[in-house]
Order: sequence, then C-alpha cells, then structure tokens
Amino acid sequence: MLMSDIILYELPGCPYCAKVINKLEELGVEYESRTVPRSHSKRTEVKEISGQTGVPVIIDEAHDIHGMAESDDIVAHLEKHYV
Repeated sequence: MLMSDIILYELPGCPYCAKVINKLEELGVEYESRTVPRSHSKRTEVKEISGQTGVPVIIDEAHDIHGMAESDDIVAHLEKHYV
C-alpha cells in the first residue's frame, strides 16, 4: 500500500471534511483517507491524535503535524505548504 504524507480523518457528508478534501484535490496532494465512526464516543483514534473527537483532522508527517483539527486551519496549512 502506498503511504502518503497526509492522513485525513473524515466522515462522509461532513461539510468541513469536504472543504479539506476539495482543497487537497485542488492542490493535487495525495492523501490517505480514514473514515471515522459516526458516534463520537467511538472515535478513540481521532481523540488520541488530536485531543478531541471532531473531524476533519489531519496528520502531515512531512511538516510535523500530528493531529491538526479545524477545517480553516487545515486549508491554510495546505495552501502554505502545498501550492
């Protein structure tokens, strides 16, 4: 399996996740998508990484990001490092 530098934790139908996905695709950035459970109480992996259960959350190994949340922050990060 090809490992990409960016891992995106997302939930289908989440508008904030879609915003990040659109930006990744617009910039042509490869990423690995991980769908989280709909129930917040079952999102243990996201909680361990980011300290909260909301999505989207990204890990960007290339830029030492290990659990960035908030779609606006993620989009700003992508625009800064991947343009």
